[in-house]
Amino acid sequence: MDIFKKLKEYARQINEIEYSISSNKKEFLEIYERNLALEQEIVERTQELDQANKAFLTLKHVWDLMNSSEPLANVLETLVNSLHGEMGYINSTILQLHEVENLKYFQIRAYSDSRIYRLLNNYLHRPLSEYKLPYDSASPMVRAISEKKIICTKDYLGVINSLLNDLSPEQLTEINKLGISKNLIIIPLITTQTVFGVMLVFSPREDISDKEINFLSLFANQVEMAITIANLFETIRKEAVTDALTGLYNRRYFNESINKELERAQRLRQSFSVISLDLDFLKKINDMYGHSFGDMAISTVADIMKKNARSIDIPARLGGEEFCILLPGIDSAGAMIAAERIRASIEACPIETVGHITASIGVGTYPEHSKNLDELLELTDQAMYKSKINGRNRVTLVSTADDNGWQEVAIGAFADIVNKKRIPVPDNMIGEINEKINATRESMSKDSLYSVVDMISTLYNPNAVAGLTRQKIELATRLAQKLALPKDDIDKLKVSILLYDIGNALIPEDIMTKTTPLSDEEKSKIHQHPLLAAKEILEPISSVTDIIPIIENHHENWDGSGYPRNLSGQEIPLLSQIILLVDAYTAMTHERAYRPALSEDKALESIQQDSGRKWKKELVDEFVGMINATKRKN
Repeated sequence: MDIFKKLKEYARQINEIEYSISSNKKEFLEIYERNLALEQEIVERTQELDQANKAFLTLKHVWDLMNSSEPLANVLETLVNSLHGEMGYINSTILQLHEVENLKYFQIRAYSDSRIYRLLNNYLHRPLSEYKLPYDSASPMVRAISEKKIICTKDYLGVINSLLNDLSPEQLTEINKLGISKNLIIIPLITTQTVFGVMLVFSPREDISDKEINFLSLFANQVEMAITIANLFETIRKEAVTDALTGLYNRRYFNESINKELERAQRLRQSFSVISLDLDFLKKINDMYGHSFGDMAISTVADIMKKNARSIDIPARLGGEEFCILLPGIDSAGAMIAAERIRASIEACPIETVGHITASIGVGTYPEHSKNLDELLELTDQAMYKSKINGRNRVTLVSTADDNGWQEVAIGAFADIVNKKRIPVPDNMIGEINEKINATRESMSKDSLYSVVDMISTLYNPNAVAGLTRQKIELATRLAQKLALPKDDIDKLKVSILLYDIGNALIPEDIMTKTTPLSDEEKSKIHQHPLLAAKEILEPISSVTDIIPIIENHHENWDGSGYPRNLSGQEIPLLSQIILLVDAYTAMTHERAYRPALSEDKALESIQQDSGRKWKKELVDEFVGMINATKRKN
């Protein structure tokens, strides 16, 4: 009996143990399952955190781009590659929407590298960026833009085929075999109410979560802002180098470009040409029809220049009606063909109300016409003014032989003056001056000629300013060209400016350097210097006899109050008036022993006060307008 009781007790204890084990097993299983679920949640949260971190880095990258001044093309390329690389997408592409003459189409602006695009590039006949992709109102791209929302589609092959119908079924099959894209996400890009285009994102994931859509929406907003800022930088950069009215390059950019081209041409021993163009009768158009029609004429010329320019040419508006085109690598024959094509196109393009317009054009070539850039530009301008003088609406090529004529006359005159001692010259300086004269004869360089002038000027004027003669000639030449004077007159003017002060060499030095007011006797000697220059120094030199009247009268005033003969009005040669005007302006804008230099504005104000007294009013108006136009250009 006791045995049965013990067995029964053992059975009870075994049941309790089994129950306890069973209960613990269930608890252990529950704990194990909870651990598995927790581990899975940790993995998922870690992945989400990693994805969020990548998203943050991507958006930070966009923010950094927005705060840079990178060109738009660089910004877009960096954006698609950051999305592609950091977020694990197969490919990212930005399509820009264009509208030309009511025709809409997409064009690829940027795309990241991927197997899909490498395969497409192998199949297509030209680079992807050159394709004009169709704008189909039924396409998901257009729907995304019109509805302003992100659209997802699994039919990425259908989208590719609708954009690139150059692909064959076999090629589409090959792309499909890649099997790498499960979804195409189409994101509209709209900047400041303007449609820029769409961004296509090829995803390897079967399902696109709301979080992913939210991230891409945020990314798109940042991209839109980056595009806006990049466009702003491009606009500012463009405005800095272009003319607002015409869209042509401005004077600053043209000068920078031609200096770079000179370096390149010297290094490679190549030619380049310059076309100088001036619109005919712009003032008449403005006066008759109003400035709006003048602007229309200027814009028409600019458009024709753009259409006829190569991608490497630099068409520029220098100001007013003046234009220039730099033609890298083009010789004079090619430049003449280009210039004639532009001239004919301008003449053939009528303007509303105004009718047909024309232009006068000059052509110069490096190194054929000059190896000195300033001289080449001056010669080209002179050729353009020769077109104007000879009847306008024509093209003139620089003629170096004609231009050198005035320099030869001046050099010959200086050689005669020095060697025949028509002015006092120290014996120890004659050899040095002759060396410079001979060097100038060989090179026909204006720099050498001006150095001769500077050296001789110091013989009779210790306070002579180096380079002042060059400035006087440049100002006088521009004014004479503005007045459309013949080339012969302009050449006489240049020689006259080089020689008109030579009579000062016969004035005692103590008078020339005196800082206190001159006595009447001293003034009389000063007043005689034009006649001294003409009669005693220049008259024996046969090559300059035709400039003697110009030099004799270059101190005569318009109202008859000048010297030495008290001529007035039309009795005074126009070239003498130009010399008097330019001499007064340069004297006022340079420091003297008895006064500081005046500003350009103050000098012009002083000249205008004497308009009609010292100078003919129309001459002053042209000169003041010319100086002010130069100030605006600079």
